[in-house]
Amino acid sequence: MITIIGAGLAGCEAAWQAANMGARVTLYDMKPQKKSPAHKSDSLAELVCSNSLRADGLANAVGLLKEEMRRLGSLIMACADATRVPAGGALAVDRDGFSRMVTEKIRSHPNIVFIPSTEITDIPDGIVIIASGPLTSDALADRIRALTGSEYLHFFDAAAPIVTLESVDGETTYRAARYGKGGDDYINCPMDRAQYGAFWEALTTAEEAQVKDFENNVFEGCMPVEVMAKRGRDTLLFGPLKPVGLPRPDGTMPHAVVQLRQDNAEGTLYNLVGFQTHLKFAEQKRVFSMIPGLENADFVRYGVMHRNTYIDSPRLLDAAYCLKSDPRIFFAGQITGVEGYVESASSGLVAGINAANALHGREKRIFHKNTAHGALSAYVSDETVKHFQPMNVNFGLIPPLDVRIKAKKERYEAIAVRALNYINDSI
Repeated sequence: MITIIGAGLAGCEAAWQAANMGARVTLYDMKPQKKSPAHKSDSLAELVCSNSLRADGLANAVGLLKEEMRRLGSLIMACADATRVPAGGALAVDRDGFSRMVTEKIRSHPNIVFIPSTEITDIPDGIVIIASGPLTSDALADRIRALTGSEYLHFFDAAAPIVTLESVDGETTYRAARYGKGGDDYINCPMDRAQYGAFWEALTTAEEAQVKDFENNVFEGCMPVEVMAKRGRDTLLFGPLKPVGLPRPDGTMPHAVVQLRQDNAEGTLYNLVGFQTHLKFAEQKRVFSMIPGLENADFVRYGVMHRNTYIDSPRLLDAAYCLKSDPRIFFAGQITGVEGYVESASSGLVAGINAANALHGREKRIFHKNTAHGALSAYVSDETVKHFQPMNVNFGLIPPLDVRIKAKKERYEAIAVRALNYINDSI
């Protein structure tokens, strides 16, 4: 028997995968009796933020992830495709129809027992998948904290934007650590006085995203960069844009410096140090592209600050989403640090397959890093990631091709074809 806590997209996908492999599954959810602040519907797999499951073409990493899921027999993708509504190049669904279909499929599966209106506050015996979502209840969060250690459980996500290395202008930027300590670990984007002034004006007048009522008091200890900037024209020069100790290669001192820090082991992704922000995504693209060296940057993740319960997965999980310290326990969904509906369902797919393998005494199934599933689970379990931030799937996580393809669309499509070949070979 496999117990799954939480019937969102990740929990439902995990239940479906495990049940289709012959496992008996009990799926618990605290709805409809109790809902998180973000939930409204009584149905399972509720889409609460948007009716779009994002881009659907293979030149987009989430489009590749969805196609891999289709080929792996995903419940979430089958229901999404069946309830699709016109949305150009995006996969959008009738939200109510989608949730109803997932609910019906789960309730009618002979190997799944669904138990609603039941809040799980402890970790059951046997094989367990914790898919309790980004707003995990306080009682269960306390139990997870006791299980994993308080330092490995986070209750809000204050993440800086992340860009691909290949999109950073190497002519404008230079590598150096402050005062030469630690080697050339950072990419530095220098600004002169005029550039800084224009950037400060744009940053302090940019449009911010709306904060939900239940998030208002979450971020007292973590100041958004635009709030810091509004405290004074020079405030950033004594904070994240401090130039002291970072002379240019010719020895001259910039007026301000934005530092980029390596975000993954392969060195393909870099985050903007100290740039946690509430700005809308389009505003982040506009304003942060004013930073010298980032004019053409490919932002694979924008900065976010929102309520989000997630574990420090690189310290806790392996690439099967299995707890290293207790192999009977798996995690799935946004609590693992994957970001987005599709990524959550993908992690549920992997966790469900491997929970069933554990139940049947089989080896874990680890997806190849050249696939979107494998790249995402590799990032989540990468012990070299020192400053773990929740992440959407993106091509920066997938190893590059052996051959150089200059055109980005063609390069990404070639990576997708390679990934799907690995998926096809594994089925």
